[in-house]
Amino acid sequence: MSPTTIALRQRLQGLNLYLIGMMGAGKSTTGQGLAQALEYQFFDTDTLAEQVSGEAIANIFQQQGETAFRQLETEVLAQLSAYQGLVVATGGGIVTQPANWSYLHHGVVIWLDVPLPLLHQRLQGDQSRPLLHQPDWFATLAHLLEQRQPLYAQADVRVTVQPEDSVEAIVNRILRLVDESIRPDRFHGTELIH
Repeated sequence: MSPTTIALRQRLQGLNLYLIGMMGAGKSTTGQGLAQALEYQFFDTDTLAEQVSGEAIANIFQQQGETAFRQLETEVLAQLSAYQGLVVATGGGIVTQPANWSYLHHGVVIWLDVPLPLLHQRLQGDQSRPLLHQPDWFATLAHLLEQRQPLYAQADVRVTVQPEDSVEAIVNRILRLVDESIRPDRFHGTELIH
């Protein structure tokens, strides 16, 4: 761990980092790299939801509906937020539930902002995304992005991802932006600059 990363980790004082953004944004891959850089634990809310339910997310959507999945997702997030020193990759729609923000705001929220053409390229042929099981899935993707952008914009840190960016480059950019977004507060530990 570099001296800069060590200093950032100390300033974070165990605050969790939550990655938000659209499906295909690279939250899981980036989250693993970020957790490794900070020597934090990594969790993915979608993976945990599948473990808790014993069902694939696609099956939950199909058999119980999106509302049931969103409730399960909130329960998983609530449990994770009780811990410290975590990097958490969230599902793309986690921001649509107002209750989830009460958990997310206990940490640093990082939006992986990926342009629509790159999302399209990454998700082409991906059958594991229940919300894209539409005849014109690209239009669905564009509509979801348009709906969610104002919610994603509530993040503490926005990281724009380009096609040529490596995971390492994105992680380094996140570390720099998180470092810039926090300041020491004499009375309450680390405080985010909003």
